[in-house]
Amino acid sequence: MSDFRSSLRENGLLSHPLRWAVLVSGLFVLVIVGGFFAVALWSIGERVAREPEPEPELGQEQRPVEPPPRVPVDPAPVEPDVAAPPPALMPAPDLEAIGAGGDGPGDSPPETADPEAVELGLSDSDVAMRASTDPLDVWAREMATVVDAPPLALRAYANAESRLRAEQPACGISWTMLIGIGRVESDHGRFAGAELGNDSRPSIPIYGVPLDGSPGVLAIPDTDGGELDGDDVWDRAMGPMQFLPETWELFGRDADGDGVADPQRLDDAALSAATYLCAADRDLTSGPGWWSAVFSYNNSVDYGQRVFGLAETYAGYVPEEP
Repeated sequence: MSDFRSSLRENGLLSHPLRWAVLVSGLFVLVIVGGFFAVALWSIGERVAREPEPEPELGQEQRPVEPPPRVPVDPAPVEPDVAAPPPALMPAPDLEAIGAGGDGPGDSPPETADPEAVELGLSDSDVAMRASTDPLDVWAREMATVVDAPPLALRAYANAESRLRAEQPACGISWTMLIGIGRVESDHGRFAGAELGNDSRPSIPIYGVPLDGSPGVLAIPDTDGGELDGDDVWDRAMGPMQFLPETWELFGRDADGDGVADPQRLDDAALSAATYLCAADRDLTSGPGWWSAVFSYNNSVDYGQRVFGLAETYAGYVPEEP
């Protein structure tokens, strides 16, 4: 202990009490200041962590977080010929309205990208449809808020209804029948993970199984030399609406005016399907007429009941309020 005190004396700390007091006071001040800064930093961090998200500005568009729920493909409890599905609450625009307004169908994106669309990862076709004032595009994007089908598919079905309503008004076809068939046949061109492209073609061409007479399969030898279905031995159903080559040769139509009737394009296939269903002067608003048409497409009661159930469900859908 005496050695320690001697050391202190040699260093001058005990010999100069004022220096000792200054040193102790300085250390005390540093502790107080450091504590103050620590508390301040902790308080700022807590305030930032609890800072609420800013409220959206009034009038800002609120997009649904999730897509519309999927409608189950269940057979409707209805017997053939008894009834047709009810008319749609939201029919497609008529041709007069389509020809009267809008800046054309959404087939190309605008020059300036919509920042919200980019953030949401929307396709070029979706971006174009958001900006389009064409009545078919407006109808399709509004119905897409409640109907579980791509807007381009809805546009194809609505265009087919509008065209046939003008060409064969007595037929009474509705987009709800077409969307029911499109859902059962290929999920609107999305079969096996495909996506519907900007040109309304599935990203993976859709072909049915070879119709070779296997158990549960018809035997239909090749009728097109494999030109349409890629099979020069047996016929196969083709495209989103699953046309046979021979039927396509009779009823295939060009819906988009590019000079080619393509069974893989949903807009062409939807118009062709509507034409086929309205053949033989059928009245699709009557039970016998509706069932005759669907049986001509697929002669199966279960198939007809599934299409009926979907058409009946979609007929009651109306767009969400903007």
